[in-house]
Amino acid sequence: MSQATGETRQFNVHARHLDNRHARTLEEASFEAAAVAYAEDFHPPEDGDEITLIVREVGTGREHCFRIDLGSGETASCD
Repeated sequence: MSQATGETRQFNVHARHLDNRHARTLEEASFEAAAVAYAEDFHPPEDGDEITLIVREVGTGREHCFRIDLGSGETASCD
């Protein structure tokens, strides 16, 4: 899911309801791309249509939170 012309960076991504031990390290071009890449492989709980993800850039420690609608693929920042 990386952009062909963009630089990739390493991100640790995990679902908010899971602790950081369940994080995956991904190489992507952006925080958003890392969140979507994680969600594409994530098996959500049966009762949920949405997942909240914490994405941390390995090199800087910066974090972002995203909510992803698993039905539509729509992604938004957490409030």
